[in-house]
Amino acid sequence: MKRVAAFIGTGRHGHTHDAVGRFLAHLESFGDVESEIVRLSDYRLEPCIGCKQCFLRGEALCPLKDDRDTLIAKMEAAEGVVLASPSYLFQVSGTMKTFLDRLSFFGHRPRFFGKTFTSIVTQGLPFDAKIGKYLNLVGSCFGYKTVAGSRITALDPMTEKEEQAVDDRLQRHAARFHKSLAEKELPAPSLVLLAGFRIGRTTMSLEQDEESYDYRYYLEKGWLHSDYLYPVRLGPAKKALGAFLDAVGRRMARKR
Repeated sequence: MKRVAAFIGTGRHGHTHDAVGRFLAHLESFGDVESEIVRLSDYRLEPCIGCKQCFLRGEALCPLKDDRDTLIAKMEAAEGVVLASPSYLFQVSGTMKTFLDRLSFFGHRPRFFGKTFTSIVTQGLPFDAKIGKYLNLVGSCFGYKTVAGSRITALDPMTEKEEQAVDDRLQRHAARFHKSLAEKELPAPSLVLLAGFRIGRTTMSLEQDEESYDYRYYLEKGWLHSDYLYPVRLGPAKKALGAFLDAVGRRMARKR
């Protein structure tokens, strides 16, 4: 049985909650999935204060004592994660952004390899604000396999035709997500993710030492000299690109 947690970034029980409910119902129809809806508004989350303790000394030393770790535990217990948010002024809701800011250290020290991520974005007007692309980038940086999400445009009340179109889209979305949940092979990194890893780890290895939590984490994982974050076959072009990116990282470190 695969466990899926859907984190919703609004307390309003409107289109976002409805879309998540429909998506999870279609997902559970496959018979091997159990799901949980996590309403971020039900938890206490303090805004990040930018102290960088999570980067420098580890997330356990974050000075903010709230429900962040309870939410992280739900992410760690799930094979699949959904982030759902309405569009607020062409970006995720403030609640969702606060949540993601508090998880920034996952971008430095990704850990959700082999698990699947997707997003659901709802909006009133048909503007493509790239929110889904932003959320997928976050998921990829955290280590997830990302599945293209759904962008739902809807006004109150929806017509019967509009409701059917939304349901059909979420059904197809659930099928893609379920397929990814079942896949065990880890994907080859995109050029963006490969560049971020190779330049980042090279500059870090030259500029930091064991006083840095990031450095110790990379050393423990064997990432300071690996091709990527996990064993993966890179083709000749990506191997050559990786070597070039390492050189770029060394040059950046020397300039600093």
